[in-house]
This record gives sequence, C-alpha cells and structure tokens, in this order.
Amino acid sequence: MSCDNECVEIAKQCLKDEATAIMQQINYIDQHFVKACDIILQCKGKVIVTGVGKSGHIGAKIAATLASTGTPSFFLNPLDAFHGDLGACTEGDVVIAISNSGQTDELLRLLPTFQAMHLPIIGMSADDNSLLAKHSTIHLLIPVKQEAEPLGLAPTTSTTVTLAVGDALACSLMKARHFKATDFARNHPGGSLGKRLLTKVGDVMFRAPMLPVVAPDMKLGEAVMHVSKGRLGLCVITDKDGHVEGIITDGDIRRAMEKMQNKFFSLTVADIMTRKPKSISEDTKVSTAQKMMQDNKIHALLVVDSDGKLIGIVDSFRVMI
Repeated sequence: MSCDNECVEIAKQCLKDEATAIMQQINYIDQHFVKACDIILQCKGKVIVTGVGKSGHIGAKIAATLASTGTPSFFLNPLDAFHGDLGACTEGDVVIAISNSGQTDELLRLLPTFQAMHLPIIGMSADDNSLLAKHSTIHLLIPVKQEAEPLGLAPTTSTTVTLAVGDALACSLMKARHFKATDFARNHPGGSLGKRLLTKVGDVMFRAPMLPVVAPDMKLGEAVMHVSKGRLGLCVITDKDGHVEGIITDGDIRRAMEKMQNKFFSLTVADIMTRKPKSISEDTKVSTAQKMMQDNKIHALLVVDSDGKLIGIVDSFRVMI
C-alpha cells in the first residue's frame, strides 16, 4: 500500500470542502448566535460543554478554549454524567450541547435534568427540526450536508465547522469581556506569552559585578576596553555614589573616533556621553521594556532604583523569553 498523486488530490479536495463549509457557515451567524453569546455573558456559573463521540472531542476543545479566554468552562461526558458527574453542574451554569444529528440518545437523556435545574441550553446541530434543537433554549444551526472524506460517513467537515463555530463564540466573548493579553497570560503562566507578560525586568537583568560602569573623567581610550569587556556594547557613567549620569555605546565611540581622529584619546567619557539615558525600574514587566526599546530604537535599558542609582542593565536579548 502506498500513497500516490490520487492521495494528494483527495487531500486537497478535503481541505477545499472543509474551507468552503466554514465560509458557508458565515451565513448562519445571526441573532441566534448573538443570543447564545448573551446567555453565556450573563452566566453566573460555568459553561458546561457536552457531546458524545467525535462531537465530544470537539466539545472538549471548545470548553478548553472558552476556559483559557475568560469564560469558566469544562467538558462533561454524558456517559460519566449518568454516573455521578452531574454533581458538577450547579444553579447558574449554562450548557452547550453538541450533536451533528441532534438525535444522539445519550445526549438527549441529559436534557430533562438540565431543564429541571433551569440551566439554559445552547444546542449545536445540523438540523433545526431535531429533538436537540426543539429542546434547546437557543439553537445554533450548523448545516453541513456532506462530509469531506471519500465515503461521506466519518465526521470530518461537520466537526471542523463545529469547532470553528466554537472558536467564533470564544472570540466574540473575548471582545465582549474586553479580554486582554495580560488576562490570557494569567491563564497561561507556563507559556511563552505568560512568561513575557508576567516576568519582570529584575528577573532577567544583568547585575553587579557584571555591569560595565565607568567614571565621567575616564579617557575614551580606556573606556573602549570597558565596553569590550562588558560585552553589552555600552558603558554606564555614574558618580561616586552610583547615580547614573550618562551612557556611551560602541556606536558613540566609533562616531567620536571618526569625527575627532587624533584628538580622540584626549577626550573623556563625559565629552561624548548621552545624558539622561532611558531607564526603567526592576518591577517593570519585560514586555514593557521590550516595547520601550523598540519605540526608542535602542538595544538596552538601564535599571535604576527610586534614587536613580544603577542596579542593572537589561538588553533586547534578555527580554526575548
């Protein structure tokens, strides 16, 4: 058994069919969708997503997406629900019930319990006349007529479109809740975004004795050695108490050598330093430091305390976490 050009064509057709179905679903984003969003926004408890088989797998992903984007949610397997897991459902919850046919027996058997608890039910199926649609508070129609696989039997297009509608719900709710990147980071502390938005400058900055610090009266010839040794492409000029007075970079030195030529070695650091360099506190988030460097087209920031004393240096590489 091997895959030939026919496999490639089938794969391409599958993607085309699923993409077309998603585009067609746009026509069904209507007032029913708006009502579903309103029901979830008004929810005082959690969103319970339920479904059987492939619909269950899609439901689990939708629940996870909602939970990570500001809508408390979890997936409830109908089979487990019959054996005690209904205890996780409480007054104030909202149910999203998923079934392509809208006739799945295990799912339908749960509806009377949800109704007895007065939980709003958002049904998702391909049939507006299904029992699920008739017994839902609001029904989202996902009218996929043909699956993408060659036999037209296995859930492919229907699950893809259902997942996309779930994503559309999550995106709409994020906007309505004014959900921000910092909120997302709090829900993803182990991810790179969470680290970037929650990590502070003090966690990543260079500290003494690694800081290239020089006095304002140092000759530029000697300062070159300090810039090279510091490996940050700069030197910080401080007074005897550690207060920042200025900064010089390797670029400043090159420009001074080109301009002053023979007079270069007679100059002091104070003659070419940039006074009042950009600085930041160690409690600032690295995302803020990164934006500050980008906005000012610089590769490093000085980290100072409340008295203006140098306590560290953070460069563009240190904030790339």
